[in-house]
Amino acid sequence: MVKAKKIILVTAPHHPLHSLWSKLVDEISNELGLEKDVRVEDYVLLTEYGDTDEYGMSWIPQLLVELEDGSIKLVLSRMPLNEALQPDYNRAKELVINKIKEIEGGT
Repeated sequence: MVKAKKIILVTAPHHPLHSLWSKLVDEISNELGLEKDVRVEDYVLLTEYGDTDEYGMSWIPQLLVELEDGSIKLVLSRMPLNEALQPDYNRAKELVINKIKEIEGGT
């Protein structure tokens, strides 16, 4: 069983949801006691570990987690939307925490 060590946000300050993703990574980092790493437009990291489209192109923002063994796993690549098609912050936080626990549990 491998534990999460660091949460990594790849974003860009000009992205419309940058502040929301930044708040998300801050809260999860504090709540789970993880190091926080915010990277600006690190498309190389995302191409290797994040979500990509059918042409192999990645997008931002995306949230990843680095494990104690050095491996990196994707935890969120798209902000979920609510019924009004607005970003659902609480659902995003729930999804990320559940995904990290799933990864740590090895399932």
